[in-house]
Amino acid sequence: MNGCVINSNASIGQNCIINSNSVIEHEVKIESHVHIAPSAIILGNATIKEGTFVGAGTIIREGVTIKKNTRVQSHSFICEGVEVGEECVIGHGVMFINDTYSNGKPAGGNKELWKQTCISNRVFIGSNATILPINICSDVVIGAGSVVTRDIIKPGKYAGNPAKLLSSRK
Repeated sequence: MNGCVINSNASIGQNCIINSNSVIEHEVKIESHVHIAPSAIILGNATIKEGTFVGAGTIIREGVTIKKNTRVQSHSFICEGVEVGEECVIGHGVMFINDTYSNGKPAGGNKELWKQTCISNRVFIGSNATILPINICSDVVIGAGSVVTRDIIKPGKYAGNPAKLLSSRK
């Protein structure tokens, strides 16, 4: 854990690997068998469930929950108000957004204007996708570079800007 900053109020389970230069802030809960790659940042009150991998340079903001056996690849950004289900894969460089500019300008830190995102189980989000505040049902694949602007309520493959259904899951 060379160069790591781990707050004394953080809870870290058994058999975890936390690589160099990572930051784990106050009230973070990391369950057992979690692997945190170098230079990842996990901010206050985030919860990382058992068997999860967090890639290098990833930033996980306050209050995020990532459930069991999920992989978050390198350089992704998961903002406040996001919950990621079990057995998901978040590709490299995926960006989650919680500010919809609902009043015509940035919320400027006004959390009352931020929206929530819920990713269900077994969702694969391809590299460099952008996820606006939405809900995605289980068993969905989002193509690389896609922009998800609306709820996805039907299992299948989606891609594009905005992301559209390409094929249903059978």
